[in-house]
Amino acid sequence: MMLGASAVPSVALALGVLKLPESPRWLVMQGRLRDAKKVLALVCDSKEETELRLHDIKRAAGIDENCEEENGVVKVPASTSRGEGVWRELLLKPSPAVRWILIASVGLHFFDHTTGIEVVVLYSPRLFSKAGVSGKDRLLLATVGMGLCKTAFTLVATFLLDKVGRRPLLLTSVGGMIFALSGLGFCLTMAEHSKEKLLYALSLSIVFVYLYVAFFSIGIGPITWVYSSEIFPLRLRAQGTSIGGAVSRIMNGTVSMTFISICQAITIGGTLFVFAGIAVLAWIFFYFFLPETKGRSLEEIETLFARNVSKPGNSEVEIQRSDTNGCSM
Repeated sequence: MMLGASAVPSVALALGVLKLPESPRWLVMQGRLRDAKKVLALVCDSKEETELRLHDIKRAAGIDENCEEENGVVKVPASTSRGEGVWRELLLKPSPAVRWILIASVGLHFFDHTTGIEVVVLYSPRLFSKAGVSGKDRLLLATVGMGLCKTAFTLVATFLLDKVGRRPLLLTSVGGMIFALSGLGFCLTMAEHSKEKLLYALSLSIVFVYLYVAFFSIGIGPITWVYSSEIFPLRLRAQGTSIGGAVSRIMNGTVSMTFISICQAITIGGTLFVFAGIAVLAWIFFYFFLPETKGRSLEEIETLFARNVSKPGNSEVEIQRSDTNGCSM
């Protein structure tokens, strides 16, 4: 019965996907400018904004900015529509800007999991039990409360992303996680080495778990997917995002499957201190490698990364574009 109930949201999601329009950027890359304009009109506030967005997308796709679809589909460069040479440009011979973008995306997905979220979510009953929470009902109540906290702060993040910005939320999030992991590691270490039940360790452990989940959910959790999906150039977006997703799944499985073994080797408190140390490295990485992207269109972001890696004194930034920039029917 419980397994069957989990199919309900999956079916609802599948039905909802059937109603989703194609991405306007994919439509432009296929030369379907008229269809792309219709989709943009659904999400833009005005006709002027629609035209501006379409103009930017055509420029990024290597199509003449003044080109208009009249009778049929506009022919776009084969390297753009078929993704030719993408892996070479992404991995073998990337430009400085693309290399930085790839490092930023992979780093985000790597630190998203190696800072311990799988441990806290999947092994929360074990954490609460080590802290001194006894009884199945109390363990269940503490775990459900953690889930509600995670949901609530993820919703808060959706309202703050475009108001506060990616970097402030991300750095605040990781800073809070460092504090929470350190505090939780200290409390569980004290609880493990004490022969008596420590009420303060029990209470603070629950508080630190909730704090950790809240800080994760308001920053690095949602921002990892938002940021990594918007920074890749149009021609590299599908492949670049897939690399980030692969890193995410690999680290998810690695952390989940090794946690028990690591705990047996260095104790559960010591493991949490390791995660806190990794979170410190994550904060440093995010501070130096991730520029702010708030308020910028997807087509402007490659320019942002290129500007930051260009040598001081260079007034112009060289951005790779498609070889062909024509408009033909």
